[in-house]
This record gives sequence, structure tokens and C-alpha cells, in this order.
Amino acid sequence: MFVLFDEAGKFMAGRVLSESDASAQVELDSGKRVKVKMANVLLRFEKPAPAAFMAAAQAQSETIELELAWEFSPEDDFAFATLAREYFSKDATLEQQAAMLIRLFDAPHYFRRAGKGFFRKASAEVIAQALVAIEKKKAVAALIAQWAQELGEGVCPQPVREQLYKILFKPDKNAPEYKAVVEASRATRTAPLDLLQRSGAIDSPYQFHWKRFLLENFPQGTGFAATMAPAITEPLPRALVSAFSIDDSATTEIDDALSVQGLGSGTVIVGVHIAAPGLALVPDGDIDRLGRARLSTVYMPGYKVTMLPDAVVQSYTLQEGRDCPAVSLYVTVDEATLAIVASQTWLESVPISHNLRHDQLDAIVTEEWLQTALATPGSEPAPLTGLQPQLAFLHRLARSLKAQREVVRGKPETFNRPDYNFRLVGNEGAEPQGDEQVLISTRTRGAPLDLIVAEAMILANSTWGNWMAELGVPAIYRSQASMAPGVKVRMGTKALPHAGIGVKSYAWSTSPLRRYTDLVNQWQIIACARHGSTAALAAPFNPKDAALFSIISSFDAAYSAYNGYQGAMERFWTLKYLQQNAVQELECSVFKDNMVRADALPLVLPVMGAQGLPRGARVRVRLGEMDLITLDIHGTVVERLDVPATDGSAPDGAIDEAQEDDEVSGPIAIAVDLSEAPLGDAS
Repeated sequence: MFVLFDEAGKFMAGRVLSESDASAQVELDSGKRVKVKMANVLLRFEKPAPAAFMAAAQAQSETIELELAWEFSPEDDFAFATLAREYFSKDATLEQQAAMLIRLFDAPHYFRRAGKGFFRKASAEVIAQALVAIEKKKAVAALIAQWAQELGEGVCPQPVREQLYKILFKPDKNAPEYKAVVEASRATRTAPLDLLQRSGAIDSPYQFHWKRFLLENFPQGTGFAATMAPAITEPLPRALVSAFSIDDSATTEIDDALSVQGLGSGTVIVGVHIAAPGLALVPDGDIDRLGRARLSTVYMPGYKVTMLPDAVVQSYTLQEGRDCPAVSLYVTVDEATLAIVASQTWLESVPISHNLRHDQLDAIVTEEWLQTALATPGSEPAPLTGLQPQLAFLHRLARSLKAQREVVRGKPETFNRPDYNFRLVGNEGAEPQGDEQVLISTRTRGAPLDLIVAEAMILANSTWGNWMAELGVPAIYRSQASMAPGVKVRMGTKALPHAGIGVKSYAWSTSPLRRYTDLVNQWQIIACARHGSTAALAAPFNPKDAALFSIISSFDAAYSAYNGYQGAMERFWTLKYLQQNAVQELECSVFKDNMVRADALPLVLPVMGAQGLPRGARVRVRLGEMDLITLDIHGTVVERLDVPATDGSAPDGAIDEAQEDDEVSGPIAIAVDLSEAPLGDAS
């Protein structure tokens, strides 16, 4: 005796070994034995063998016309055998009954299942809708097959091209465009990214990186709705200083300025003046929500995406020629010893006399020029007229502050590599297209103007951080437990030491137009300036405020993503520079393992032939092919340029290990979310 039974929606047949009222022991053709509930047994037959029976029933089912079967079926629930007798004949065979069962089960748009072996016919309206959906599904499947074939032949269909970035990075796995890429990837055994490159889907490597960044970080675009900056209505005293800022020429968000009073009197007052949007903006206000959504300005060669709308920035930026609201830190300094005697914080309106641009003045404001400043006052070129003595003092103070921090750090800060400036010819701040000519220039780290600004900002951030901690006002701090390898800088709400900088505590507060953490800290500093010892009760954020921890978490993630993109774009434009200037060879220094760093460009790359060479060894490298999508480039050592040391020591100019944490990144990983693609094709 054989039975046909329903096993979890699948029809199977086998030989009955034994049975009871509730179940039967059935042996399948494979030899496997299963226990079948009697309620699941739909047919019993003596012959033919189960495999032949099922094959015959399957073949017979394909001859059944669904429309005719639907016409013959009753309105109420019915058994498959009943309809088989209506459709075939009153003496319908067991094979015909099994065929009807299979046909009904495979046509849910015509017949709804109503129990084991029972069905109910669908209404005419439901069938019409289902048939339309089936035809649409067939058409989509045909389209997917066509697109997959075209991709396999090296041609990218326009619909796939239009969805390129979503397919690669944020795919809808039910979308036909995505399925076509998966199908083509499987058929050609080609990684999805390689497949799309080969088919010409990626017109511009630059746009590939840019669109990916926007999709991941600015899915709604980078524009702002029309926004009005609220005015600062609080009456502010006018500061009795003439302040000046020092920034790059491309900077529009001028957050900080400096002033010097009392030169020659023995006691000098240095002012650090920070733009004060916190006097007008409020937590959870409309503009605050814009800033909190972005958390930081994004920088890249030739372009930037600002944290706040330009109209807001221009309302609070420290523009020369006008009095600007500011949070000012005044530090009293002994002119002879450069010891800091006292500090005060004021909310005031500060006259800004100059917006100095260091890229235009670095060649003038050198250490030699500053050392002669006091001896020859009045000889400064415009726009430095009258600023030479102030800059000379600020440079002396900066060197002193740096030396004091180095004592705390336990080792000096060394700057034996330059910074690099990127300029896209003719770009003028517009969104780059990726084919602009790029110029790369060097700028020595620790140049006087750089040092002046850096030390002034460190002084302000550490002074305000300590002050808020003393008053019990929470803030967002950056800390580092030690300078040991692997100990990272962390953000938190506790005033902990920053070993890498060499300060007791460090709270970013000097860039409120560019970083959201600085705006948050400015609100807290304003509360301290207004309320003093009771500031903890009046500050917008309280100790253990959940909002602070949420901001820290969001900022960490966004800032890391933005910095990663900036590094990737600097590498992109470096590779474009090599391409545009037909550079075939570079002089490099061995970095570590098989990695080298170019001597005159911000480029680290893997090479063959560097194994066994000491760190810092100088070599000539012949460049291989570059990939502007993965930002990958390799090279081969063709010549060693320095004399090998006989004592095993590293050559002069060896790389300081402390500088490794800000290296230009290497090739980037393109994470492609095509989980249905062949194994290993998702990178």
C-alpha cells in the first residue's frame, strides 16, 4: 500500500510500513522513513510505484485548464477529489485526482487553500488582479534577464546606471536593477564592482566617491532650506582691543581671533576671541537641529560642506571691519618670564581689524622676521602694519607654552614632515567634477603663524575645560590616558588629562561654527561667564545629561566618517596629480614592512623590493597602475638612494613613530552590499 501525503506544504509519496488510527510509518523512495499523521494522508494507491505515480500526476496536472476548472468548481469549500470528478469524469483515476491536487495547490490566485486537501475558488475580481500581477512579474523577470545579459556583455542598462550607488551601497534587494547585477555577477563570476566598471557604469571615479559619501551621510542632499539667523539681542560691552584672525584664504567660518595689550609694560594681556553663535542659538532650536544633524563641517580638497547655513555663518563669523559678538578669554602674562598669572572670560563685542591669511603671509612671517620685529617697528608690509610686535610676542608665548606641554608629555613634539595644500585650478569653491587640474604645495608644520594659532587654541580649550570642571559644569572633553601605542583619544563628559597634548583637560570650544561639540561647550561656557559659582544650575546641560552622551556618540561616528572621506579625497587628488603630470617614479622613504611614503607628496603605498630595508631608508620607486575607484596604487623599488648604515641604525630622517596616527591612508575598501553575489565578491 502506498500513500500520498502533505509534508509542510510539499506533496510526497511512499510505502506504508505500519499504521495506527493517528499516524503511519512511511518509507520514501530514498529509504528514509517518516512518521505521517493520518490527517495529512490525502490518497492511497496500490500502483504504480510512488515515483512513477508522482511523475504521472505532475505531467497530468499541466494539462488541466485553470479557467475551466474554476468554472466547474463549487462556490463553497470543496475537496480536490470532488473537483477531479467534475473535471475529468465521475470515475476520475487516483492519478487524475493527484494531478488536480497538484494543480490546485500551484494556482493560489485561482484557488485558496482551505485545509488539508480542501480549497475555495477565488472571486473573478481577485483572479483578474492576480493575473495582472503575474504578467507584471513575468515582464520584470524578463527585464532582469535582459539587463543581466547586457551587463555580462559589457553594456550597462540606463536603469542600472541610474541606481548605481544605491545598488552598491544601500541596495533594495527586491529592486530589479539590483537583481540584474546579482544575476550578471553570478553568471560571469565577476565581482559586482568590477562588473559595473567593465560595463561603463561608473563615468567618473570622483563622482563615484562623492555620490557614495552623500548617500551614506547626506541622503537628503547638502543644501539648506532658507534660514534666518536669530539676532543677538543681549547688550554686550565693546572690547577695548583690536583683534585679528589667522586663517586660510578659503576659510569663511572665522571662529577665532587674537589680541595683545600692554606690550612693554611688563604685564601683557592676550585675548582669545571666539565667535559666539551660542549667544543667539538655543538647544533644540531650528538652527541647532541643523547643526546637530551634521555635527561638523566636512572638508575636502577644493570644497567643503558646512555644518550651518552660510547665512547663519556670516551672521556670527569674525569678519574684519566690524564689531563681532564673542566669548573672550583674557590671559594675563608676565612679559619677562611668559608665566600666566590669571585668566578671565567675558561676553562682549570685539572689533576685528584684520582677517590675516596664513597662505599669503607664511613666506613673510618667518622666525627670522619675528626676531627682528621689536627692533624695527613700523616696517611691516600690509596687511601686517602695526602687528609685528604683537605677532612676535605671541610667537614667544606659543613657543613657551609648547615647551611646557612637552614637559608634561614627556617628549618633544616633532614636525619633520610638511603639511600639504591642495588647489583645484579654476574651481573657486564650486563642487568639483573630478577632472580639474590639481596643484599640491607643501607647508612646513609648526610655521610661526600655525604655532601661534595652535597654542592659543590649546590654551583656550584647556583653560575653559578646567574652569568648567571647577564650577561643576559638565562639558564634552577629549582625553588620552597615555601616549602608549594603541591608547586612543576618547570623548567623554569628565575632565581627564590629554597625554598627547600635555594638558590637564581639554574641551573643544574654539570652533563653534564648524564643530557641534564646540557649540555645546560654548553654551556651557556662557553659563559660567554669566552665573559663576551657580552656573551648574543654569547651564543648558546638566551632569549625566543623556543628551550629552548622545551628542558624543553621534559626533564620534560623523567626525570619523568625515575625516575618512577627507583622507580618501586627498589620496584621490594625489593620484590625479600623478596622472596629470605623468609621474612614473617617486623618491620615497621606507615606512614599515613593505610600505613607503613619498618624500614630496602625501602618499603612502605598498611596494615590492622593500623587504629587509630599515625604517627611513630612501628609495626610488617605479609606480604601477593606479585605480581611482579603490584608490589603489603599487610600486617597485628600483634603486636605493642613501648609503646603508653599517651599525644597523635607521638612516637620518627616520620617521617618528609618534606621527603614525595621522598618516595619509592607503587604499580604501569599497564595501558593496551584494550578499547574494558569489562568495568573496563583496569587497
